[in-house]
Amino acid sequence: MSLNPKIFKTYDVRGQYPEEINEEAAEKIGAAFALWAKESKEIIIGRDARLSSPALFMALAKGINSQGKDVIDIGICANPMLIFAVKTSKNNSCGIMVSASHSPGQHNAFKLNNSNGIQMNNEKYAEIKEMAIKGAFENSQSSGRIIQKNILKEYESHVLKYADLSINKLKIVVDCGNGVGAVSARPIFDKLGVNAIFLYENPDGRFPNHPADPHNVKNMSALREKVVFEKADLGIFFDGDADRGIIIDERGEIVFPDFMVALLAPEALKKYPGGKVYYDLRFSKVVKEIIEESGGIPIMMRVGNPFYKEKMMLDNGALAGEFSGHIFTKEGLGIDDGLFAAIQIMNIMVQKNKKLSELIAPFRKYFATEEINMEVGDVENALKNVAEKYRDGRSLNLDGVYIEYPDWWFSLRRSNTEPVVRLRIEANSKDLTEEKKKEIIKLIKNN
Repeated sequence: MSLNPKIFKTYDVRGQYPEEINEEAAEKIGAAFALWAKESKEIIIGRDARLSSPALFMALAKGINSQGKDVIDIGICANPMLIFAVKTSKNNSCGIMVSASHSPGQHNAFKLNNSNGIQMNNEKYAEIKEMAIKGAFENSQSSGRIIQKNILKEYESHVLKYADLSINKLKIVVDCGNGVGAVSARPIFDKLGVNAIFLYENPDGRFPNHPADPHNVKNMSALREKVVFEKADLGIFFDGDADRGIIIDERGEIVFPDFMVALLAPEALKKYPGGKVYYDLRFSKVVKEIIEESGGIPIMMRVGNPFYKEKMMLDNGALAGEFSGHIFTKEGLGIDDGLFAAIQIMNIMVQKNKKLSELIAPFRKYFATEEINMEVGDVENALKNVAEKYRDGRSLNLDGVYIEYPDWWFSLRRSNTEPVVRLRIEANSKDLTEEKKKEIIKLIKNN
């Protein structure tokens, strides 16, 4: 059976198991990755709790071992734990996370990370793809080993260094969606003495309660209701591999990632004056205003979390955030870590002695839509028509169509993972937001 080249996506290797991504593909990718990682003595592998993950792990390990490299097996873990293990390795290790994050249970994926802990995109792993598809490997004279390692205690120590111990005053609700979020969150919140109520805590690759997917706000309904019912101070919604943690305030309202970055930026810039803050082009313009008011340098970015990781490391950034929920902090080693970001927000709450809704209120200056997903037959034509219609606005050539006017802006871009276009609009008034939303949606539908 030949390896299906369609599984090589923009940010990872992904597909339905076993039709697209399977043990044969995993073994070839493992061997190719080991050959590519010439300077690494070992490859660290973590995995989520999907039903296919153990078999895919073993096949990856077989491929890596066949090229004479050891596999460090850190077991079921959150993706930030895998990145932490890579970044703190003394053996120049690369890493692979076996997880399809928020995707349905029958899917799986490999996130390939270089020795800097940066997730590789399709441009960076082109050589690995070519070797895996060719599939002509000669086994090494000496076979590598699989070595088990528990990374939890080291990771815990790292996170706890940056937690204000007085956050134990807070009552929180944590929705793990049967992903792996509780693997790290449960022991850390227990150590901090935080009153944490967990929903759907046990990892279950069938995701029986709801998808661990923050893209669809309906998945957060149980968490929002529980936060209000328990009179909790905040809620945390983890995606499947816990590199994202969306925050819910005490009223059950979603604190979207742009407001999370707006809250974190002033504190980050106190520690790193004049630092660079990288932010998603879909963020509210209040984020740029707050970064500038705090003495930082705002840098608008295209979509795609590997780009943020690379910028944080190469340019020594203070903070970065993407609208999908990936938040990167300097103290957190530039890792997108839902738990670490949530704890930093909890720190601010206790230090300022304010409710989360009070801290967020000043950011609600403008009126924005959620990100609206639309299936389109001809994506290129839709983007072209919309760009032509609004050609009199200020256009930024970052990712798809981004056009701004003095009193409103919009972003329209193709999804990298689904056959849809994504639209977000923000304006100075609610009426203008609604007007432009209807106008652009009509234009796209008539495409």
